[in-house]
Amino acid sequence: MSIVRAFGAPPGPDGPRLGLLRAFGIVFLLLAAGSDLLFAGVDGGSRWPQLVVLPIGLAALLWPAARRPAWFTVAVRTAVPAVLSGAVTAAVFLSGREALSGPGELAILVCLLLIAVRDCPVRWAAVCGVLDGAAILALPYRQAPGDSSVNPFGMLALAGVVAGLGGYLRALDHRRRAVVTETQRAERLAMAADLHDFVAHHVTGILVQSQVAQHLAMSDPERLGRILKDVERSATEALVSMRRTVGLMREVPVAGDTDRNPTGDLAALPELVDGFGGPVGPKAALRRDPSVPDELPHEVQAAAYRVAQEALTNVRRHAADATEVTVGLAYDGRALEVTVRDDGRGGTRLPPAARGGGFGLVGLTERVTALGGELRTGPRSDRKGWEVTAILPAESVSP
Repeated sequence: MSIVRAFGAPPGPDGPRLGLLRAFGIVFLLLAAGSDLLFAGVDGGSRWPQLVVLPIGLAALLWPAARRPAWFTVAVRTAVPAVLSGAVTAAVFLSGREALSGPGELAILVCLLLIAVRDCPVRWAAVCGVLDGAAILALPYRQAPGDSSVNPFGMLALAGVVAGLGGYLRALDHRRRAVVTETQRAERLAMAADLHDFVAHHVTGILVQSQVAQHLAMSDPERLGRILKDVERSATEALVSMRRTVGLMREVPVAGDTDRNPTGDLAALPELVDGFGGPVGPKAALRRDPSVPDELPHEVQAAAYRVAQEALTNVRRHAADATEVTVGLAYDGRALEVTVRDDGRGGTRLPPAARGGGFGLVGLTERVTALGGELRTGPRSDRKGWEVTAILPAESVSP
């Protein structure tokens, strides 16, 4: 990951603000690099150190992640500019000449040190961090010997603070990955439990119908045919659901019992939406297209309910100023589309302690993608609020 990630704008209500921060960081780096080139030529000074180091350093920081070649790893990006900068400093120092080093190169090396400590693989983090730190400490020695601006202790303090910050962010990233993994695992276990309930229901029905069929085999053969068709349909539904989510049952069992809120279905959505609005809440409406059938696979209905539930919860957390919320259902014969839109600006929010950990969408993404679907979140096309859309592949179950 590059330093641009620190200024990135992930999907969410804070995206525009972080996008502005990202743009500010890029402009600052470019202006600082430009000032290096400008002041290096003052009084006939040489610009070659800047012309060598700055382009490589800026490429390491600002090269778009989607276009980086495979060999351009984090270790390469953080080590090569540091080695180049150190080599330039050694050449200037040994030649006895003077070459100014400005804020641009220092800013680039500081960013690279932060990236090295935060994002490099464990075996490379120390190596790349030492290289970047050494390059920072060496910068003052491009000045003339005895120059009062040579302050290695100040550079040492700066490198130490940046390395400490990188270590702290690395620990936060590790903790977040652990929480995301646990959230995904909990969602998979919840889906597995839903599957168990659904299959158990059908298997129980199959057992009862089989017992009835045994009694009717001799007394009422006509009714036996209808019962066997019901048995076949129930078995087919159970097998389809199992094929979709049986992989989730391969997770390592959790020690002890796990409390789990029962998952709703499409029939429970009206109550969920009505309860969200309430007497003092925003106006909430459910718009269900007539094309949406009642008999959709159980796991698809459960996922649709969870999408609506989590999206409405996020409206409470992040857009308490919303006055209208719409939950929409549409079906094209192949997939169920669930859409939740609000008109909130995000200006009124709950206190941080009341907003939760922010991993609800992680669990939703796990559930939706496990069914072969897609989850999208972002601003509405008219920029008047937020929108969550889930596409869930679903074939109607014949009654």
